[in-house]
Amino acid sequence: MSLGALRWTELDDAARVLAIPLGATEQHGPHLPLRTDTAIAEALCARLARRLPEVVVGPAVPYGASGEHAAFPGTLSIGHEALWLLLVELVRSADRFTGVVLVNGHGGNLPTVHRAAEQLRGEGRRVLAWCPDGPADDSHAGRTETSAMLHLHPAEVTLPDAAAGNIEPLPRLIDRLRAGGVRAVSPNGVLGDPAGATAAEGAVLLARWTEALTTAVTRWLTG
Repeated sequence: MSLGALRWTELDDAARVLAIPLGATEQHGPHLPLRTDTAIAEALCARLARRLPEVVVGPAVPYGASGEHAAFPGTLSIGHEALWLLLVELVRSADRFTGVVLVNGHGGNLPTVHRAAEQLRGEGRRVLAWCPDGPADDSHAGRTETSAMLHLHPAEVTLPDAAAGNIEPLPRLIDRLRAGGVRAVSPNGVLGDPAGATAAEGAVLLARWTEALTTAVTRWLTG
């Protein structure tokens, strides 16, 4: 179920869990759309709701902490403090549900998502924060995200423009990235190599992520 498409009278006790897709509006190399992280988080939440009937999907949060991408046109960021406040107040307002799952598609949001979830749990609210995994040397606009978007939104991917960026593992890049932003370590904005990406590979990735998310939520609900 999609919360935004429902009337308040249509919500019943069966809709116990609110899943909120968290994304970003930021550059994803010359070949992927700015909404990539949001689109992946939305797709995973929709698949979760199809697996678990007690889940209702809230409208996506399409802005996050994307300051590291500020040197690229089109990137919009609300920063960590604004994101933290948004998440805390948003989940506080969802007390009609027995729990909230934050499905995060943007790695840059992670510290703040975990910080907000920790505070909310301390207030007695049930919150689960979850993020899809990926290779350390393919963390942004590389083969993983390109494959996922080829499966979800192929018309928004321009493969002729795809090119490798910096393929060093993220842990080796993180200090330079934090100091100078993504552009300082990758002029085209890619951290990884999109070569070999296919829609079929994207389907496999999304199925694996969906399974992992469903398992995490099921354990959280029954734990």
